[in-house]
Amino acid sequence: MRHVHRCVSPLLLSLAIAWPAHAWQAPAQRPEVAAAAQKLQQKVIDWRRDFHQHPELSNRERRTAAKVAEHLRALGLQPRTGIAHHGVVAVIKGGRPGPRIALRADMDALPVTEQTGLPFASRATDTYRGETVGVMHACGHDAHTGILMGVAEALVAMQDRLPGEVMLIFQPAEEGAPIGEDGGAQMMLAQGLFADFKPEAVFGLHVFSSVPVGQIAVRQGPLMAASDRFSIRVVGRQTHGSRPWGGIDPIVATADLIGTAQTIVSRRSDLSKQPAVVTFGAIKGGIRYNIIPDDVEVVGTIRTFDEDMRQKIFADLNNVASHVAAAHGARVEAKVPDADGNPATVNDPALTARMLPSLQAVASAGNVYEPPLQMGSEDFSLYAQQVPSMFFFVGATSAGIDPATAPSNHSPQFLLDEQSLDVGLRALLQVTLDYLDKPAG
Repeated sequence: MRHVHRCVSPLLLSLAIAWPAHAWQAPAQRPEVAAAAQKLQQKVIDWRRDFHQHPELSNRERRTAAKVAEHLRALGLQPRTGIAHHGVVAVIKGGRPGPRIALRADMDALPVTEQTGLPFASRATDTYRGETVGVMHACGHDAHTGILMGVAEALVAMQDRLPGEVMLIFQPAEEGAPIGEDGGAQMMLAQGLFADFKPEAVFGLHVFSSVPVGQIAVRQGPLMAASDRFSIRVVGRQTHGSRPWGGIDPIVATADLIGTAQTIVSRRSDLSKQPAVVTFGAIKGGIRYNIIPDDVEVVGTIRTFDEDMRQKIFADLNNVASHVAAAHGARVEAKVPDADGNPATVNDPALTARMLPSLQAVASAGNVYEPPLQMGSEDFSLYAQQVPSMFFFVGATSAGIDPATAPSNHSPQFLLDEQSLDVGLRALLQVTLDYLDKPAG
């Protein structure tokens, strides 16, 4: 994920012109939000640290889900468990009539060996793609889970006077289900998440290393890219390394394929329309220094914002793979894409404009800004295809550290400033209460 640059926001400028003058006086943070944040601050920190020390990979979030469900039951709620393997969902029914909304947090960790040196650093390991790996909350989902648990407790405390209903979605496998498995938002929706409870709006957040702590980044329309993964197996013919002419070298063919594939974005995609990325993330082939292997496998990701560009890149990568391999006498088994990917995350423009003052009430108008498009991806996008939604970034990097060079999300050194937990809690709670009190007219 690249740096989120601070800029003068076209969103803020347009709203300042279009909204009545009184709407642009300093928005006020709700006193109940401030009180709840103060009361829950240490609890959220403790929850986050516990989850951080005990991370679980996608579709393996058994302990995390059990802790969440236990907390919700202690609040008097009746959570549904086992949705999309380990998803947990509960509904808070307010004492007054009003709209229905949903709040989402993701729970899974990554196959990353932690290098932060924190006293509560993860020492967990698991198996990923047949290898033993370290497991770490290197993307901040531990923070998201702790924040939503805090919001749940705050909302239950004011349940009698709460208008409407709030669905709490604790989602597994946002980082993607293991190959051959289903999971994440797609599976939750397929299993009827919104069948009996269709919200008017869905809100979510993400702690982000490239946003300074105390700041919030949000934009109307496209925010994060579509994400698709691919796998390509180049099949040659094994031979001794001393006589390459006796076989077909899939390593050389794969190297040529990877180099040629760089032209898909640089020379074949109309980048004046939207950005795009093709990245090779892993190469696996061979076992010994003097043996040319039978095959090589490469896997990677494609990031796009425009659907036509997305489909064209699929076709171009398939074309490059098959023809470059053929030029070496090899063949390919290509899966481009190799599974259903995530579409672009698109914030509903009207909803985002309407909720902007809620974010400003928490972080102040000067600390809420519009970031550039982000090439990272989120399966929150699937909820946004069903319901008007808003997703925003909460700053995670401590003051005095340049967010441009801070270890990014997914880094083994990703270091969350825990002030972001307070900002995230207050922002999500303020947005929730403001929407419930004043739904779309």
